[in-house]
Amino acid sequence: MRAMSKGRLEAFSDGVIAILITIMVLELRIPDGDGRWNALAPLVPKLMTYVLSFVFLGIYWNNHHHMLHATERVSGGVLWANLHLLFWLSLVPLVTGWMGEHHREPVPAAVYGFVLLMAAVAYTILQGRIIACQGPRSRLAIAVQGDAKGKMSLLLYALAIPLAFVHPAIADLMYVGVALMWLVPDRRIERALTNEVQP
Repeated sequence: MRAMSKGRLEAFSDGVIAILITIMVLELRIPDGDGRWNALAPLVPKLMTYVLSFVFLGIYWNNHHHMLHATERVSGGVLWANLHLLFWLSLVPLVTGWMGEHHREPVPAAVYGFVLLMAAVAYTILQGRIIACQGPRSRLAIAVQGDAKGKMSLLLYALAIPLAFVHPAIADLMYVGVALMWLVPDRRIERALTNEVQP
């Protein structure tokens, strides 16, 4: 049976992430007031939440690109797993707006963390489906074995959700910590591909 192309999956995913970023920036409103600096003060929480979510979407876009670069073929299971990931990412603008509007409240911070947790779980499932499609000795399987950073992210999200009810700022700092942890692109796949082409 002829293998499915990964090109359409990647193009569709890129388009969805671009739309999500556009939706988030359109949610930012022009400041009220007379054009002075103090008019920006009410926008700071919304802007900071937007920046955090923008970084998270950028991280997913970057790592998704690298993962598909190491993918030779996709299956129906991979397509559904990718849609599962995009579903959770599509909720990012909603929870970003809610947390930005109510940054001192625990429930929006906890729900924001829940969406991030489920997106991370969905990404892990997608990665597993691709490896199952290609085999345990595939480039991707070799590159991501262990995946300590991925497991640490899941743990931090799971801890941040209940800690949001202790104080929302604790959860916010944990979300920032995860983002900083992934801000440097994951080089494991690049290294695996580089090592493969060397004589």
